[in-house]
Amino acid sequence: MKTKIFTVLTMFLMVLALQAQVDRSKQPTPGPAPKIALEVPGYFELPNGLKVLVVENHKLPRVSYSLTIDNKPIAEGDIAGVSSLLGSMLGNGTTSISKDDFNEEIDFLGARISFSSNGGYASALSKYSEKILELMADAVKNPLLSEEEFQKEKSKAIEGLKSSEKSVDAVAERIGNALAYGKHHPYGEFATEETVQKVTLKDVETFYRRYFTPKNAYLVVVGDVKFQTIQNQIKQYFSTWETMLDMSYKVQEAMPNAQYTQINFVDMPNAVQSNISLTSNVDLKMSDPDYHAVLIANKILGGGFNSYLNMNLREAHAYTYGARSSVGSDKYVSRFKAGASVRNAVTDSAVVETLKEIKRIKETPVTAEALANAKAKYVGDFVLALENPQTIARYALNIKVNDLPKDFYLTYLEKINAVTIADVKRVANKYFGTDNARIVIIGKGSEVLENLEKVTYNEKTVPIKYYDSKANLIEKPIFSKEIPANITVQSVLNNYINAVGGQDKIKSINTILTLANVTITGAPFKPTAVIKTMRPNKASMEMNIEGMGTIMKRKFNGNTGYTEQQGQQIPMTEKEITSQQAEKGLFPELFIDASTATLESIVAIEGNDAYKLKVTQNNDESFRYYDTTSGLLIRVEKIIEVQGQSITSIQDLSNYKTVSGVKIPFDQKLTSGPQIIILNSTEVKINEDVTDLDFN
Repeated sequence: MKTKIFTVLTMFLMVLALQAQVDRSKQPTPGPAPKIALEVPGYFELPNGLKVLVVENHKLPRVSYSLTIDNKPIAEGDIAGVSSLLGSMLGNGTTSISKDDFNEEIDFLGARISFSSNGGYASALSKYSEKILELMADAVKNPLLSEEEFQKEKSKAIEGLKSSEKSVDAVAERIGNALAYGKHHPYGEFATEETVQKVTLKDVETFYRRYFTPKNAYLVVVGDVKFQTIQNQIKQYFSTWETMLDMSYKVQEAMPNAQYTQINFVDMPNAVQSNISLTSNVDLKMSDPDYHAVLIANKILGGGFNSYLNMNLREAHAYTYGARSSVGSDKYVSRFKAGASVRNAVTDSAVVETLKEIKRIKETPVTAEALANAKAKYVGDFVLALENPQTIARYALNIKVNDLPKDFYLTYLEKINAVTIADVKRVANKYFGTDNARIVIIGKGSEVLENLEKVTYNEKTVPIKYYDSKANLIEKPIFSKEIPANITVQSVLNNYINAVGGQDKIKSINTILTLANVTITGAPFKPTAVIKTMRPNKASMEMNIEGMGTIMKRKFNGNTGYTEQQGQQIPMTEKEITSQQAEKGLFPELFIDASTATLESIVAIEGNDAYKLKVTQNNDESFRYYDTTSGLLIRVEKIIEVQGQSITSIQDLSNYKTVSGVKIPFDQKLTSGPQIIILNSTEVKINEDVTDLDFN
């Protein structure tokens, strides 16, 4: 039964992937840089330090207010997370209006309002511009910081941190910043359950009074307003906003770059892909003469689909769905980053190829065509962005915040077009550091480390340092445990059969009907699914969306099958039919020949030990993981082909419940590359409501 669902969901993911294909092979033809004429926003400053930029745009009857507090980076120390708690509490009422009344007022106006610890945003129809400004100012000056609301937000923050512990991307972001800047630097520190538990309401109030102030604040107004009118209103509502505490403080310096090229590895046994990020700190500001050349160099290296990294790691080798690079331009300190999320089996190769492409742009002059295409992309994006009045406001704010010359954007395209081949090579060598880089990898150590230990750069083996998920240096982890002498392939299979209900019970099952809610990562809808299976190999799956009906069908009747989507029916290929016909029954463990399987190791899955079985059937290999304590199957792993790429597909099974005397996994998660489908069963029926007609 589980294999059937796995196959159907996998094919659904493949259909989604095929629909997403876009022809990106054609670059736009570079043309002459257009003349730029930028509107100069109106500007004034209040005595309290609040600086205001106003961009009048009367095309639509709307207005928006963007508040940015440009403080120096703030270290929160042992109460890391206090700023996030403040941000979550702002906008939840004021001292003069309750949370419910505040939100009701916003809803009545059809407006939007949100806050963070360093600013806020509000938008509404222009006829309500003064009212939404008044509400925003009230929330800024007089936030309702109550103990009750604080405890609610604190509990939510802790739950969020707990769930993020299993996210490879979340750990990768945290570790990358911590190792690059240092755990005590504002850009490198991170909140933990321990630090959030230490935060008190008084800490939140103190942070608000010290840092949420007008002294370094900018308010950007865009929309259908008159400068003089909005100036008078802002003076009325924001003049009483005060800086209440001394906010002078020194920003700690970031950690220096590594002394030599090294791999910094964090083991995450649940990782289905390795997250790779080669990183080194850079000192680059928007005002630097190199800025525009770095933009172009990065575009060529990893800033677009046709970049060096993406054409190598994705197009040439099919290691990943996308490889990218970036260079920050923060006023204080930034990072150069290059990397991708790749299949476990090619982690070492992806590291080698990433280093190769960075070396290539540093040593080999880029072609005139690559340079022209990168420039054309920037020119196109720049001109297109000018159609949005928010862009004018953002550019004006950048000039103020980053101390840029007034003609910075007027001469932007001129400086982009002035970048030469020699400039690209020069800035690549200056900013794309590899000799002092950290190659931060978050992955499944039991599968990737053996080959990573063989990676060389400049004819030297790249050393590996090991860290835990909190960026603490540790010894090399132990990735597998000794298998007890009495454990064999057959005993693992027998334990599973007994755990789910016994051989007699599962042999008596002819059909299974599953009703489930489906979550597809990134999709704006949540379909429901009806899944039916019949012994030995018949399978049917239909996905439905309320108000839209059936959006996808997949059927196999034992001899033929098809997938139907958007009114088009696509027959199964011969290979798919052969694979489906090879299925024997609804519980594969009854039919796995122990001589075709090997007991590989004991590994950790979501913190629990599991026996890892490699099963070879019909020239297909898969790995099946059985909990050492419960005996239940908790993961199935296999390689699938999507758009010509080999992708590791993982099916996680949990929340077993007994139905008609047999344990069935009610929750399943299928991960294939960046795509994830979560299946939460609402009802399972055995030997009921399924007939042969369901598979036609």
